Amino acid sequence: MKLVKLLANLGYGSRKQVAWMFREGRITDADGEVLYADDRVAHAAIRVDGEPLDPPQGLTLLLHKPTGYTCSTKDTGRLVYDLLPPRFRLRAPVLSTVGRLDRETSGLLLFTDDGQLLHRIISPKAALPKVYEATLAQPLRGDEAALFASGTLVLESETTPLLPAALEVVDPTHARLTIVEGRYHQVRRMFAAIGNHVVALHRSRIGGLSLGDLPEGQWRPLDATDLTTLFG
Repeated sequence: MKLVKLLANLGYGSRKQVAWMFREGRITDADGEVLYADDRVAHAAIRVDGEPLDPPQGLTLLLHKPTGYTCSTKDTGRLVYDLLPPRFRLRAPVLSTVGRLDRETSGLLLFTDDGQLLHRIISPKAALPKVYEATLAQPLRGDEAALFASGTLVLESETTPLLPAALEVVDPTHARLTIVEGRYHQVRRMFAAIGNHVVALHRSRIGGLSLGDLPEGQWRPLDATDLTTLFG
């Protein structure tokens, strides 16, 4: 791929803007030698304003999402894309969220520009477990774990029962819930169905992948080992 098209696809600007960056000498190799648009250089050796080039297509990110951010590119207010380098929103193929967390839910959120990987993660066949930490308005009654595990709970306005989910009681108003589906506001609606209200919600794990020590609001790229962990 020509360097102008490569940088444009990575979101550094339109092809016209990227061509201008070449003319200004802002695109160099690892040794600081100015590159030209028709040069052939390994991706890892390209620098933009002295910084390594962003990863090529196949980029997958893990973000520690704070509350107050929406998983969208178009809504008003604070968006999860505001926590990433601005050019990431302009990449082609698009860097999409893998599923969503609502505005008031924090925790592990994935992004990818790999459509096959995205569908593999969210596919019902994958049944990847997702772990949520819930803070509740009312103390737990004691029968919630059995009900959630029964596979008989039907959410309001739905007709298909939920798949069995595992509830671990942390203390009377805190619970850890593991689900394998991704229905709309599922965790909040599950607790609402038993007369309780979720006042805070945090996703701590997807598959075998956790946030580790990643600070809130920060992100990191995933490598092949991470993806093996995710599906492991």
